[in-house]
Amino acid sequence: MSIKAADVAKLRKATGAGMMDCKKALIESEGDFDKAVEIIRKKGMAIANKRADREASEGVVLAKVSADKKKGAMITLNCETDFVAKNDGFVAFATKILDIALENMPADLEALKALEMDGRKIEEHVTEQTGVIGEKIDLSFFDKIEAEAAVAYIHAGNKLATLIGFNKDLEEQMGRDVAMQAAAMAPIAIDKDEVPADVVAKELEIGKEKARLEGKPEQILDKIAQGRLGKFFKEVTLLNQDFVKDGKKTVKQYLAEADKDLTVVAMKRFTLNA
Repeated sequence: MSIKAADVAKLRKATGAGMMDCKKALIESEGDFDKAVEIIRKKGMAIANKRADREASEGVVLAKVSADKKKGAMITLNCETDFVAKNDGFVAFATKILDIALENMPADLEALKALEMDGRKIEEHVTEQTGVIGEKIDLSFFDKIEAEAAVAYIHAGNKLATLIGFNKDLEEQMGRDVAMQAAAMAPIAIDKDEVPADVVAKELEIGKEKARLEGKPEQILDKIAQGRLGKFFKEVTLLNQDFVKDGKKTVKQYLAEADKDLTVVAMKRFTLNA
């Protein structure tokens, strides 16, 4: 049967599939547009199943805050190649998911996947994109924050992003500075009291063993390890790190210059390069 170019273009716009795939679907459906859409969606599911064991290690990490700057959301959408990750359509698709996440603030990743986008679950759209793009696509990460002031930062290339929440409103550049600090220096906690107990215990043991190898007396190993723990906290906790833009002060001191009570209350960081 004869298929009009306008119908192929319409189907392509609706599904994002290639021109030939759209034409074949219309021929198979005998020109029925809705059936053609369903054919393409089923094809996407079939391709997704075939590629289920492929590694989707590329992709984008995106973060965004609400208009009132009281909440923020972050997602990771994976694909197989950097070529696809840099595609404008792929980034736009990820951004659309992020906007829905920010609007609804779901409880977790599975709840996000179950939310509707254009009348269907986000998870279904992701599966469909596997068929459209021809690579395994996976919505693998979601996190969120709520605070008096939220700031998002996406590093160039969309491979790393941070969300920082503050207890008070602050100057935009100051918030961005702290978000960039978290991106660059990869802190594991906001302050030392938030470092997991098992991490502290392991670091103390490392400190003791190092001092023992240096020939220090056994009776002072604990004291030496405690001293080195302070240095560890300074390296891995955001507020105690040396401020990247001015190493003479810590991040905590930098914030105090604006307001002595200003502090960070939430921090999320994710990178594809970990």
